[in-house]
Amino acid sequence: MKIHDTVLGLFFLALGSLVLYAIRGYPNIPGQPVGPALFPGLIATGLCLSGALLVIKGTQDRTAAAWFAWEEWVHSPRHVLALCVLLASVVFYILFANELGFFFTSFLMLVALFKALRVSWRRTLIVSLIATLVVHFAFYKLLRVPLPWGVLTPWAW
Repeated sequence: MKIHDTVLGLFFLALGSLVLYAIRGYPNIPGQPVGPALFPGLIATGLCLSGALLVIKGTQDRTAAAWFAWEEWVHSPRHVLALCVLLASVVFYILFANELGFFFTSFLMLVALFKALRVSWRRTLIVSLIATLVVHFAFYKLLRVPLPWGVLTPWAW
């Protein structure tokens, strides 16, 4: 979908303003020149500035007629199915990651996504398994992000 720059600019302005409003009450850390509001405030300021620039650019652009325009892929059942599988896999992870664990949930998600994109079974299974293991290693071991073990809790390392 193509979205007019003015609409995106207004969205970014609203989002940045909302973040700036939310962080206004963050307390300062005693003895520190920076507090917990510094980085969200910088990002929100950048969003507001980018949004304002997009609004200005969008209002000056006379060639863009529509506020929203659908892309050609929207008329393709295959691509719409892939989008639906993607959205359903995110919901699946939210609902079942704690019970099944990261390994099973991630593997099943990747299999569903690859099959929606018509990847062969052999390549789907191999890449899904390797990607699940690599992502688990990166998050669990390197970044120390606690991923759910689910049914594999007795064998967690």
